[in-house]
Amino acid sequence: MRPDSEHRAGDRDRTRASARARRRPRARTRARAAGLLAAALVGGLLVTGCAGGSDGSSSDGSKARRTGPLPAPAPARPSAPATPAPGTEADGEQRDIAPTDTPSPTPADYLSTFALDVDTASYGYARRTLADGRLPDPKPVRPEEFINSFRQDYPRPEGNGFSVTADGARAGEEGWSFLRVGLATGPAAPASERPPAALTFVIDVSGSMSETGRLDLVKQSLGVMTDHLRSDDSLALVTFSDTAETVLPMTRVGGSRGRVHDAIDSLEPRSSTNLDAGVRTGYDTAVEGARPGATNRVVLLSDALANTGETDADAILDRISDARREHGITLFGVGVGSEYGDALMERLADKGDGHTTYVSTPEEARKVFCDELPQNIELRAREAKAQVAFDPQTVQRFRLIGYDDRQVADDDYRDDRVDGGEVGPGHTVTALYAVRLRPGASGHVATAGVRWLDPDTRAPHEETAQIEASALDTDVWRSNQGLQLTATAAYFADALRQGALPGAPTLPQLASHADKLARATEDKDVRQLAEAIRRADGLQN
Repeated sequence: MRPDSEHRAGDRDRTRASARARRRPRARTRARAAGLLAAALVGGLLVTGCAGGSDGSSSDGSKARRTGPLPAPAPARPSAPATPAPGTEADGEQRDIAPTDTPSPTPADYLSTFALDVDTASYGYARRTLADGRLPDPKPVRPEEFINSFRQDYPRPEGNGFSVTADGARAGEEGWSFLRVGLATGPAAPASERPPAALTFVIDVSGSMSETGRLDLVKQSLGVMTDHLRSDDSLALVTFSDTAETVLPMTRVGGSRGRVHDAIDSLEPRSSTNLDAGVRTGYDTAVEGARPGATNRVVLLSDALANTGETDADAILDRISDARREHGITLFGVGVGSEYGDALMERLADKGDGHTTYVSTPEEARKVFCDELPQNIELRAREAKAQVAFDPQTVQRFRLIGYDDRQVADDDYRDDRVDGGEVGPGHTVTALYAVRLRPGASGHVATAGVRWLDPDTRAPHEETAQIEASALDTDVWRSNQGLQLTATAAYFADALRQGALPGAPTLPQLASHADKLARATEDKDVRQLAEAIRRADGLQN
């Protein structure tokens, strides 16, 4: 809820419902806040380069600095209709493309606002599908999840909240560039200093989980995690098939590890998938075992192939909205299986104030449940939203790559009752734009801002950064390694979606770029990206 205590729970629910309607994918009836950009265009120095080092140096040698909050928006006004631009999706839809045919474009036509997203399941499942010898279905391919699957070296802030950086480079098509906005939270505290965790694991034991690499992977992952939890952590186990059952109530790990292992080892696949019953029972168990001062979270492990009971994500989560709102219990979704209900899991996590990932190997599971457990269960920011204000004097067209179902009305940027994203420690969030500058344009290109609520006090905070045309001069394949990796991931997702980003290389060319990056960075994740691109090329030909 908002820091202002006068907002009641019912008001928040009605506002969230209204926000959901405004954030539907591909909706282009967003209200525009004219005064926001006009004021934001004043002042500020260039901020660039995740690879520029901790001193904030940009690629052209200028120094970066973060500015104060964006000014308050003016009253909303209708936006002008968008004009199609190169890079429109194969289905004909347009996403965040600034108008070019308007005789006198206004600053209000050049805003882009979206809720932050740290999901990575779309990329993980695409890799699994390609490894199985199949091309992914284009519909669930979400470019932002490909991009955000790779950690970036953005400067880290102290405490809660975000740092903001911006950089860019020329794309391969004449007149087009990439502009990248990078957000980062501070690192996780040492294990001995983090708050205790109270985790409720909701585990799918339906018949479909009997496939090798599903329930057995879940059991192995939980067993390893149990050995790594602190003695003052707590966990509960809920299983579901046609019905749901609390196998283990909230239990302190200290002195009970054997009991927890026995409960995990007892899990066996059964019949149908009543995900609704599992989520409801899981939240009931989490509320009953909630601990003040602890990180209280529901972790859903499933192939999300619901076939019994309620199967609509909004309806499922509406039933447990009180637990989400009053107790602040968020949802972390972990997908498994060669056949996976990606859309349902993503929607559940979105509406459950959480995020998703996908695992298909013990190594990936260990990374999620051990190495990255703090960032997957703790919070550094609530209701986080980003807004990029482009300068109409220098920018002719722009397009946000991905975040199709995370759009927020521009005048809701500062409405903290409207859903944003929840982000944990150690995360980086990247937004990539295709931008066409006006011929001969120079100077200011955009102001990028992020707004969030402190996870403890619910107080709002903002940070912004500026970027100028001179920062977009370098060819993307000669830019810093982080930006090259972002472009590679975006081009790969776009190729799988059969899109047409400006300057798109062929898949063999893209694989070659990924190979070079893998050699330069000695990063195993980048090597796997190159392999996935080559598999996709082989399957398309």
